[in-house]
Amino acid sequence: MLGLVMIPWLVFLNTGLPATAQASHWAWTWTGLDSFEALGLLSTGLLLRRGDCRACLTSAATSALLLIDAWFDTMTAAPGSDFRLAVLMAVFAELPLAVACAVLATRTFPRPGR
Repeated sequence: MLGLVMIPWLVFLNTGLPATAQASHWAWTWTGLDSFEALGLLSTGLLLRRGDCRACLTSAATSALLLIDAWFDTMTAAPGSDFRLAVLMAVFAELPLAVACAVLATRTFPRPGR
């Protein structure tokens, strides 16, 4: 139900925001996102090595971060070679890794009697 309440907000964002913007902390934004992805991958690996069922949580979160990264990389890339590089990174790195993390999260999710 709350998702439906978001629809007017999404329309407002799509029609009301400027087409371009300048960010003051652009490098820190991307460094932070990629740092969280690295932390998620490292945490997932450590938890898997220990046989800890919480690996499903870090793997699911990392999958979401990788999807966000692919989306924002492609949507904020300048036309031309920057955009082509963003698409290549999304198709050959971020999206496959996001799918792998999602599959891992699903397979490692604790189930009763397992």
